[in-house]
Amino acid sequence: MFALRYASLLALTIWVGGLAVLGGIGAPSIFDVVAERNVGDGRMLAGAIFGETLRRFHLLSYACGTVLIVSLLARGVLGPRPHRFALRLGIGVVMLGASAYSGLVVSRHISAAQSRIGIAPSSLPEGDARRAAFGRLHATSAGLQIVPLLGGLLLLFSELKD
Repeated sequence: MFALRYASLLALTIWVGGLAVLGGIGAPSIFDVVAERNVGDGRMLAGAIFGETLRRFHLLSYACGTVLIVSLLARGVLGPRPHRFALRLGIGVVMLGASAYSGLVVSRHISAAQSRIGIAPSSLPEGDARRAAFGRLHATSAGLQIVPLLGGLLLLFSELKD
């Protein structure tokens, strides 16, 4: 049981910590450094760098989600079941689902929109429909990342209480 609980906590820690670092440090740092260097079409370059970073993180999040769910299921089968087992499992499934949707669907739409636009969407005029559509996709992606972040914090708190 200890090994399963440890695997679950490790997966949660990596997943939640990675999300916090990406959103709070990674993205702002990449965009700031590229802007300071006056790189031609810097926002496109920064977006490409962060997009690849996020793509790779999505792969890690799928692994973390799988470890979390499998370890919870194993703990449930082998017993004793964790407190609020079904709720914890449900949160894990929703977290993984949000990450998968972001990484497999929304990211693809973002890439396609960037290709169609051909320049940094932020350089388009405020009223441009393409800029607005890209903004909605970006907001959807960011919102979906909040799901595993908050779910992970709830699950970490639950584990600490046990």
